Amino acid sequence: MKVSEYVSFDAVGLAELVAKGEVLPAELEAAAREAVQTVDPRINAVVETWETDDEPVAGSAPLAGVPFLIKDIAVAMAGRRMELGSRLAAGNVAGADSSLMQRFRRAGLVTFGRTATPEMAYGISTESALYGATRNPWDLERSAGGSSGGAAAAVAAGVVPVAHGTDAAGSLRIPAAYNGLFGIKPTRGRVSMGPDVDEVFNGLAVHGSVSRTVRDSAVLLDQMRGRESGDPYFAQQPSRPYAEEVIRDPGSLRIGVLTQAWGGRRTAAPVTDALSRTVRLLESLGHQVEEAEVDLGADWEEFVLATARLMTVNLTTLVDGLAAAFDRPVDSSTLEPATLAGYHYGQRVGGAQFLTALAMRNRVARSLGRYFDAYDVLLTPTLPEPPVLLGTHTEGAETLDGLGWIERINDLSPFTMPFNVAGTPAMSVPLTADAGTGLPVGMQFAAGYGLESRLFRLAGQLEQASPWSGRTPTVWAGNHAGRRFSEAGQTK
Repeated sequence: MKVSEYVSFDAVGLAELVAKGEVLPAELEAAAREAVQTVDPRINAVVETWETDDEPVAGSAPLAGVPFLIKDIAVAMAGRRMELGSRLAAGNVAGADSSLMQRFRRAGLVTFGRTATPEMAYGISTESALYGATRNPWDLERSAGGSSGGAAAAVAAGVVPVAHGTDAAGSLRIPAAYNGLFGIKPTRGRVSMGPDVDEVFNGLAVHGSVSRTVRDSAVLLDQMRGRESGDPYFAQQPSRPYAEEVIRDPGSLRIGVLTQAWGGRRTAAPVTDALSRTVRLLESLGHQVEEAEVDLGADWEEFVLATARLMTVNLTTLVDGLAAAFDRPVDSSTLEPATLAGYHYGQRVGGAQFLTALAMRNRVARSLGRYFDAYDVLLTPTLPEPPVLLGTHTEGAETLDGLGWIERINDLSPFTMPFNVAGTPAMSVPLTADAGTGLPVGMQFAAGYGLESRLFRLAGQLEQASPWSGRTPTVWAGNHAGRRFSEAGQTK
């Protein structure tokens, strides 16, 4: 199969070709490897590829034979490196598959590499000292986002149609928005984190995916979801597969809109304009849309302080474990400035302060939960501005302490982390663009706990009403000039 043919299909479409005997998994893998060779020297999204030993039987699983990439953190593949984007963990090799990796194998996916992440996934732009900066395929001078930036850049550039990622503060939705993709953060407890841990960042982090089509993320989440033995909690299983929800009518939804972020960060004019166009589209589809004022349940400074305490304490434990395992020092030779600052900050957080932070998590979840009683869905911009230049997120990081770094993350992405704290599902949908530059602008939709089905129904409707999968960036494995967004959000 030629790469130009390969990139024209989504994951479900490729699996259908395999099931019909029209193409072999090995042919798809060869096309994916050629795509890596074509685009990755320019975007630096894939940190390693390897020879595969999976031999899925055609039609035996929903995604049998589809090439796949995993993020360089949180999912372990036996015998393969997982280095967390960090010099501290360089050379780390997984001894066994994690529970999620076992599910990827059962889904028939052919995992042939891993994608870039910022160090410890502790940032929202993928620019690690270990592997360098990942570049946005729409504009190589701009960030691909993070922390699943490698995954998003690879999918956007056509290497694979869907890829694994994680999200603790927006780490799927941010790169999805920057790269013109669909990205969904599932409900807390939807996908097991086991067996090595029960939860990450006290439940703020979840596994998910980025994809060029909605149905790919739906089918993949159907394969990822479900409890594993020993999980401390889990979300109730949906009444039907998410793959079926994508083609179901969502009905007329009550949608509350937040135009400005918590904390006072102003939304840039191109994003405000994109939000207005999204509202008009929703109204044309019969939804009831109104501006909403949503109380977070804590003032912004308290929210940021509590999330800093939660994240840095967890980071400190992770760093100490890696340092002990590899007999390496915890200093500037092994950690980047922001990570090292977070480590030292976390060391100083006391037990009572940590419990107070957990209490804030509960208050935010309860407060947002009440708004999901009033609205079916909340709509915000995913980010307050279009994709920023590389270096914007990390500029002056060496001058920040652990709290200052979390303040920066929340300032640059103020709409995303509250839904991690609340544990509710949220998705970024690539409906529009910056009219001036043509760069993607994502819109975030969030629903109540366990209601991914509602989001998939809405996403499927929006994809039909305003298709985006045919829009391709400047760097594209299909080897043709990228088509940019027009002002109306259509392709040129």
